[in-house]
Amino acid sequence: MNSASSRSRTLQAVGALSLAAATALLLTGCGQSSESASSAATSEAAKVVPQKQTTSPSATAQLTEDQQERKKVLDATKVTFDDAATTATGEVAGGKLVDLDLEGVDDDDNQSPSPTTTGSPTGSPSPTGSPSPTGTGSPSASPGADGPVWAAEVAEKDGTIHTVRINAVDGKVIEARVDADQDADDKKQTADWLAQATQTPQQAAKVATEKKKGTVTSVSLEDNEGDGVIWQVDVVGSDWKKTTFDVDAKNDTIVREETDED
Repeated sequence: MNSASSRSRTLQAVGALSLAAATALLLTGCGQSSESASSAATSEAAKVVPQKQTTSPSATAQLTEDQQERKKVLDATKVTFDDAATTATGEVAGGKLVDLDLEGVDDDDNQSPSPTTTGSPTGSPSPTGSPSPTGTGSPSASPGADGPVWAAEVAEKDGTIHTVRINAVDGKVIEARVDADQDADDKKQTADWLAQATQTPQQAAKVATEKKKGTVTSVSLEDNEGDGVIWQVDVVGSDWKKTTFDVDAKNDTIVREETDED
């Protein structure tokens, strides 16, 4: 009886130990499975969410210095070429526009693509070309605190030129005056060119923008190397590049086109 009881107690103890070991093994297995699942989920999440976000460089940073300057001026400009032209000619009774330029946009590079050099009506004519009624060769500063400015030259019937400056933000006239340095030859040249220009600067601007979508920043009346006169039109596209068109002032035909890649 004592031996049976002893064996029974021994078997119970062994059974208890076996149960404890099985329970521990089961718990360990569950823990490992949980850790494995968690690790796998983390790994998959890492594939979906990048460890480091990268951003593309600014579009402005990719522009050239000239393109950035054009963008700066045009972003600030609220008055269109057409509206500025109407305001300018309204300042001179019976006046006709011979030049309209948005200051700060390639003012020091506003030259005809042709090799002929043109001078200013206020100076001596170039030995290789005719004096220009517009004088577009003088560089202008970038827009100041008051914003960009449209600079216009409007001629009377006798060729007398008036300078009209217009705020390109609110459209108000800043200045209107007669150019004091004109002589009789300058006036006659301007009057002759206007007589030849049967197409308006607005018509020339329309022809240019139909060829290239963009903003008109300059229109000027120029000599076409002794073969009549042209309207020279600058258009800045959405890429901020400037294209210059020479448009025949008699029939609105584009006779020359050049794009500034800078």
